[in-house]
Amino acid sequence: MTETKTSETTTQLLPDSDSIPLFGYELLREVLLPNLLGKETASILYWAGKDLARKFPLQSFEEMVDFFIKAGWGSLSLKDESKHEMTFELGSSIISERLKRKKDVTFNLEAGFLAQQFELQKDAVTEAYEHYKKRTNTVFITVKWDKKDRLDD
Repeated sequence: MTETKTSETTTQLLPDSDSIPLFGYELLREVLLPNLLGKETASILYWAGKDLARKFPLQSFEEMVDFFIKAGWGSLSLKDESKHEMTFELGSSIISERLKRKKDVTFNLEAGFLAQQFELQKDAVTEAYEHYKKRTNTVFITVKWDKKDRLDD
């Protein structure tokens, strides 16, 4: 059985005064995880993001923005919205540097997290995918859901 945490717990686990060194974060994310997960890194990170979202369910977009900042994932902003889709920009100086430095950068952890958050909020099957603009070193995550494909069906 999966333990569920609230956004209050998220705040308690990740106080504003704590921070981790960038080198340690990048060492885990860009070196250790790909070495452990191999070719399946992107897909495993997507499912890991979904699992994190189930453990840290958030009630609003503002809570998601706060979570992303506290997790060190960058700043999240809504760029486009339609009836069944939202596109977010994910940005930070760290993200820009990752995109400049490496070819095979993945943001599937973040995409999976957003997919599951919206699936919980909309009660509909939801998927997300990442895409970049290399020219501007910008990451976008598009979240799509289908209201006809309800979770309780």
